[in-house]
Amino acid sequence: MLIVKNIKKKFIKYNSKKQKEEFLANNDISFEAKKGEVVGILGPNGAGKTTLLRMIAGILKPDEGNINFDGFNYLENEIEIKKNIAYLSGNTKIYKSLSTYELLKMCCEIYEVDKQKVESRIKEISKILNMDNFLYNKIENLSTGQTQRVNIARCLVHDPQYYILDEATSGLDIISSQIILDFIKKEKQKGKTIIYSTHYMEEAENICDNVFMINKGKVIKVGTPKQIKKDTNTTNLRDAFFDLIGGERDEK
Repeated sequence: MLIVKNIKKKFIKYNSKKQKEEFLANNDISFEAKKGEVVGILGPNGAGKTTLLRMIAGILKPDEGNINFDGFNYLENEIEIKKNIAYLSGNTKIYKSLSTYELLKMCCEIYEVDKQKVESRIKEISKILNMDNFLYNKIENLSTGQTQRVNIARCLVHDPQYYILDEATSGLDIISSQIILDFIKKEKQKGKTIIYSTHYMEEAENICDNVFMINKGKVIKVGTPKQIKKDTNTTNLRDAFFDLIGGERDEK
């Protein structure tokens, strides 16, 4: 189980008078994610989703609070935790001069996948993400959707227990998006834990067991999609979100 407790993260920004100001990108955020569960982190751009996921992935350190994976924390067990997580950010760069196969083989070496299992693992991942027709193509020649599938594929080679996915389908066509969403559903069935950040509320209704809505660094609502819609007397999560922030539709 992943336990995030009372997380806070401060940054410095400059106001219109070019004066430094502190602001909380994440302000006292807590939640849990169990095995076999997809937890959605929902909110507009600038809500604090990416900052939160970077802390969960061990890239940023929280100023306050704790992050715990199955009884382990980053302070004492960073290597052990990172062996069991996969993190996909919205701006991850990959080696475009390599083929999909070459990149996956390199990632297998990095994660110390059993050499006897590398070929079968790459074939398995290629089938899962429907990459057989471009497995040996250079990444620089792939479409946006194909490249994103490769990005996800590199996260799979070590068979992680936890997936931390930040805007995994952003900017993708409907076919590539559906392949990724179907993959998430299958990994859930295997008992994997998926933390899924998105501003696509419709996606969250489709795949998330529980949802944490964030706005301006704070959690404004927690629950299943069905419960949130019931509590806000709305028919979809998009309308529920705007109801919770008082109808304000600008992203500040």
